[in-house]
Amino acid sequence: MMPDLSVSLGRLRLPNPVLVASGTFGYAKEMEGVTDLARLGGIVPKTVTMAPRAGNPPPRTVETASGMLNAIGLDNDGLDHFLDHHLPYLRTVGCPIILNIAAKAEDEFPVMARKARGLAGLAALELNLSCPNVAGGIDFATNPEACARVVRSSRDACPDLPILAKLTPLVTDLVAVARAAAEAGADAVSLTNTFPGIVLDWRRRRPYLGNGAGGLSGPAIKPLSLRCVWNVARAVPGLPIVGIGGVATIDDVMDYLVAGASAVQMGTVNFYDPGAAIRAIEALPGALETLGVSSARQA
Repeated sequence: MMPDLSVSLGRLRLPNPVLVASGTFGYAKEMEGVTDLARLGGIVPKTVTMAPRAGNPPPRTVETASGMLNAIGLDNDGLDHFLDHHLPYLRTVGCPIILNIAAKAEDEFPVMARKARGLAGLAALELNLSCPNVAGGIDFATNPEACARVVRSSRDACPDLPILAKLTPLVTDLVAVARAAAEAGADAVSLTNTFPGIVLDWRRRRPYLGNGAGGLSGPAIKPLSLRCVWNVARAVPGLPIVGIGGVATIDDVMDYLVAGASAVQMGTVNFYDPGAAIRAIEALPGALETLGVSSARQA
C-alpha cells in the first residue's frame, strides 16, 4: 500500500510535506515550465508588504561556499497588486498557496491579514516576522511578547485562515518565541529564516552586496536550522513545525521530519535545480517505507 503523504499544520492540510519557500519561487508562474506545480505540497510566494518596496541596492545576491547570500530587501509591488495580479493565477496551479506577508510596524499585520480574509485561493498566511535584510525586519520575532501580539492580532483579523509564524534563529531563546507564537494562536511555526553573513570583495576593500550584509541560506545552514527544529519540537510538543534551511534532497527532507518537523520548505535549491522538490516528493514513499511507517505524519 502506498504511504499516506498528507500532513496537517494545525488547521492547514497539505497533500504532502514538501513546499517551496518564499523568495525562491517567485510568484510560481516563472516556474511553471520547469516543474509540475500541482504536485507540490504547497507554494509560499515571494513576500509581499502593504505598500510597494524598491528593495535594497544591487548587487543583491552572491554565491558562497555551500550556500547563497541575499539582501533583496523585500522588493515587491505591494499587497493590492499581489491580490489583483498574482493571486488569480495562483488559484489555478492546483496546490495550496500560503501568502507570506511582512510589515514595517505591528499594526500593519492585522490590516494585511484582514485583506486576505475570505479570499478564494489562499490556504494560509505565513507571517514573515524575521527578515534580516530590512530595517526592523527581525524585531517582531526577537521578543516573545511582540511575536505574540502580531500573531494574535493577525489571527483575530483573519480567523478563517491558518497562520504560520516564520521565526528568526537570532535569539537567545527560540523556544520561548515559538511557544509565544503557539499560545497566541499560530497553527505552526516556520524554522528558520536565514542567518546573517557577509561576503567581501577584498580587492575593493568592501562588501560584495550593495546592502553590505545579507541572509545566508542553502546547505551551509542546515545543521543550524535542524537544531532549531529539534529543540523546539521537544520543548513545545504538539506545535507543528515547518523546517527550512538547506533542504535539497530526500535525505534533507527526512532529516527534518525525523527531527520533529511536520513539513519542509525547499528554498535555495530552486535557483539551481527547480525539479528538486518533485524528486523529493517522488522519493518520499520509499523513504517512509524504509522507516517502517505508513504515513508522513508518522516520520
